[in-house]
Amino acid sequence: MSRFHARMFHVVSPPSIGPVAVGAAIAMFSMTAQAQTALVYDTEEIAGSSLPVTYHLVETHDGLYTAIGLRTPEGDGPFPIVLFASGNGGEGLGYVRDYSHNRSWTQEQFLDAGYAVAWLRYRQEVESPAYDGTLLSDRPWSGRAVLNRPPFEYEDVIATIEYVKSLPEIDADRVGYMGMSHGGEMLMKMASVYGGIAAGIASEPASAAFLAVGAMDLTAPADRDEPETADGYDAEYLAAKMEATRARIDKDVATARIAPIDLPIFVQGRDRDHNQDVFRLNYELLEEAGKDVEWKTYDHELHGFAYVQRNADGEYDPDPIQLEVVADSIAFFDRNLK
Repeated sequence: MSRFHARMFHVVSPPSIGPVAVGAAIAMFSMTAQAQTALVYDTEEIAGSSLPVTYHLVETHDGLYTAIGLRTPEGDGPFPIVLFASGNGGEGLGYVRDYSHNRSWTQEQFLDAGYAVAWLRYRQEVESPAYDGTLLSDRPWSGRAVLNRPPFEYEDVIATIEYVKSLPEIDADRVGYMGMSHGGEMLMKMASVYGGIAAGIASEPASAAFLAVGAMDLTAPADRDEPETADGYDAEYLAAKMEATRARIDKDVATARIAPIDLPIFVQGRDRDHNQDVFRLNYELLEEAGKDVEWKTYDHELHGFAYVQRNADGEYDPDPIQLEVVADSIAFFDRNLK
């Protein structure tokens, strides 16, 4: 077994723990899932929990590594697993450590319900080349391979799914995914080309690119300035905005991308979010295509409210809406993974 020394770095931790500086050895071993290699980096205790987190670095399509923070319930398994993603990519292992220490109340509820869980990271979304649904492929070139385009962030998640399926403590047939914002759109992109996810939640999915929503007319006067969260719910304004957004969708492209999707999906909206039109249209287009899809919307102040974070005192204090959305999410996976 080869060993490599990791550099020193700091991770954001709850106030009761303080900053953590870690110098760890990395153990490298080969996995069988599509010839992928993984690095098991370190294991850390989580404040308030008896279940530690283990950090893995997973090899992606082009040989670069991306971080996950894996936790399992008590016992030997194999367990169903739900993989959690939030927003755009980047920030690497430090991000996974921060979320494992500071935004894991939601995952704790899943652990209590018998699920393994993992926070994911992946490369950043890019503006160019733009996502257009083209499949990633390679061909021989000078003894190695050349790709037809750069790998995208959702393909890092597919590599991660294939890796966790190879772990003896994970039930490879019961892999779920919950993505928030851009992470929700990634569920759509993955499900369009990959059949390895048993069920998925798109929470506040920023799916405009997947749905082929065309550019707005930036020369037209805006009806109003839109904050991320409006002060009040305006059903008439939302209906008008949905109509305008639907008119900008390339229906042929969206329909072709949706057609291969074959898994249960729960789309979660947020009543006063400035992207609620896209969230709802994500659901409606799936429903119109005859897909197995559910919808529920919640009235909460925060984008990303499903992922509860520690407060200023280092404690988790979920509000009633957060309790509701997490209970709904677990119930969805119970119906589809158990």
